[in-house]
Amino acid sequence: MTSRPLIAIPARFSATTSALRHAAEVNARALIEAVWRVDGEPATIHPCAPGGTCDAADVAERPARLDAVLLPGGGDIAPHRYGAATTHGSVYDVDDEQDAFDLEVARQALAARQPLLAICRGLQVVNTLLGGTLHQDMADPRRTHRHLLHPVSLTGGSAVAGITGKDKVEASCYHHQHVDRLGRGLCVTARAADGTVEAVEPTEPAGWLVAVQWHPEDTAHEDPAQQRLFDALVAAARPHGAPPGGAQS
Repeated sequence: MTSRPLIAIPARFSATTSALRHAAEVNARALIEAVWRVDGEPATIHPCAPGGTCDAADVAERPARLDAVLLPGGGDIAPHRYGAATTHGSVYDVDDEQDAFDLEVARQALAARQPLLAICRGLQVVNTLLGGTLHQDMADPRRTHRHLLHPVSLTGGSAVAGITGKDKVEASCYHHQHVDRLGRGLCVTARAADGTVEAVEPTEPAGWLVAVQWHPEDTAHEDPAQQRLFDALVAAARPHGAPPGGAQS
């Protein structure tokens, strides 16, 4: 019998899905397959806001039953979450329930030192949680990071460089926001050629945390460096010494 580590992935709300006829909770198939490919079990979890349909204790308990957390991409975080007094006109798909849930999941994962891979919005959630801020819109046409595959330079000795085995990767980006002020206890470990922050990690040992601004799932099926981010998350989720695919019995 094969035992796959359970990877908690908060669902994203979708207003319409043609096959299901109703609003849905979804995750990208490419993301799910990148976890499955390395013998992880993707476990989509339902977002519910502390103080709303479930409380903080419930949010803490649910991911804790699983082996690791993957915070995926999605819509923008409400600017008030990081102290902004105004909202840029380009901000889209804000959902307070989603924000509250993702922030609490990240808080609990970090507190429990649970393996955590944060992607795009996920990085921004972690940065916001730790007191950082975001540029609400990159605006400058010379800094377009949507529908773009571009080189990203990785800091030597960083976790992301060690995992990918590279000092530069080709990263698939789809974002119009990026880190402004860095959150407490984080350091920048990757940048695009235009200076945009593309990865952050803890400055001190704090469990297993890697956060990337790009979407590694987009190219993981054909780029081993991108797939290794998911490999590393699933490996960190396994009990020490357990082989890929789990024990046979």
